[in-house]
Amino acid sequence: MADGAKPNQSTDTAPRKIKYRKTKARWHPSMQAIPVPGIRRMVNMAATMKDVIHLSIGQPDLPTPKHVIDAYIDALNAGQTGYTMDAGLPELLVALRDYYGKRYDRKLTKDNILITSGATEAMYLALSATAAPGRQFIVTDPSFLLYAPLIRMNGGEVKFIPTRIENNHQLDPDEVIAAMGQRTFAVVLNSPNNPTGAVYPRSTIETIVEECAYRGIQIFSDEVYDHLILDDQEYASVLRCSVDLDNIMCISSFSKTYSMAGLRVGWVISSQATIKSLRRYHMFTTSVANTPSQFAGVAALTGDQQCIRDMVSIYRERRDRIVDLVAQTPHLTGYQPGGAFFIFPDLPKHVNGSDLALRMLKETGVCVVPGDAFGEHTENALRFSFSASVETIEEAFDRIIPWMAKQPF
Repeated sequence: MADGAKPNQSTDTAPRKIKYRKTKARWHPSMQAIPVPGIRRMVNMAATMKDVIHLSIGQPDLPTPKHVIDAYIDALNAGQTGYTMDAGLPELLVALRDYYGKRYDRKLTKDNILITSGATEAMYLALSATAAPGRQFIVTDPSFLLYAPLIRMNGGEVKFIPTRIENNHQLDPDEVIAAMGQRTFAVVLNSPNNPTGAVYPRSTIETIVEECAYRGIQIFSDEVYDHLILDDQEYASVLRCSVDLDNIMCISSFSKTYSMAGLRVGWVISSQATIKSLRRYHMFTTSVANTPSQFAGVAALTGDQQCIRDMVSIYRERRDRIVDLVAQTPHLTGYQPGGAFFIFPDLPKHVNGSDLALRMLKETGVCVVPGDAFGEHTENALRFSFSASVETIEEAFDRIIPWMAKQPF
């Protein structure tokens, strides 16, 4: 024992146990605005199961056109693996300018376009660069799950405008205008809509665009399904319906039209001033989009467009079949979606779609997405994706229909 040390008294040389305090990661408070995605929750559970039929994820199941694949491979073989210009591959900017200029009878320049890593980045740039405290954004309910969290993360306020199954989930422009006030900064549009598949007519888009131009309100238009129009009707893009682009950001991608979801190329079309500002932001996020994929995009736009017509024909056949099957399913109320590859039928008012979807997955092996993933007033709904073969859809409903008939609602 050291001189002067008392029994059980530690000395300078005795080892000491140090207790470390466990602390949580110090995330920014805005992270609280990000919900747990209902889609991912269902898909993750399905991944642990056998014999699952997916009517869940919203990506094309049809093959990417061969000329698009060939262009991607040719770009790789030619050594096109470096960065492009921050605004995008010049050839792709020209192709988009020409394609959309002709499609919507609008004069565009390369400076009206920014190439992004999918439409997701495009929407991220647009919303996060503009949402701020005191700014209110009008969003449809239901809507794609990206919009509201991005707005809220950056201090903005979301004001939902409901769409209703008895009106085929059409957006009422008078309700949108009635919701506008002094704090309204922007309206977020999505047609064809995810999750409902509703295609808004030209009269709706023109009415909203005109009112927003008069009031100085921005419009963010998500048009990723713009080519998947399943009925004989003109597609009303904001690019066609607006006088100028000063308050317009039109967002789209190759993902759905050409079955290129994993190649990650999207874009924003807007005024030159807007694109100039977004380019600076883009440089500090993803810098540039995938280079070989941009060459594939050039081939997609400039090549034979019969591939789109063939895909639309297949989706139309599937739409017609799933509409019939939903109508045959007890406790489901359906309608006819006009575009994309989704249908969003209602359950009885008192039924929780999240609980039902979970039990359906466990007991039938069919994976769908609960309605609360897409809105605040859609708990009694389910989203079915018909990006699956008719045979797969029929097999799924062979399980769903008798199971739903047994539910004691």
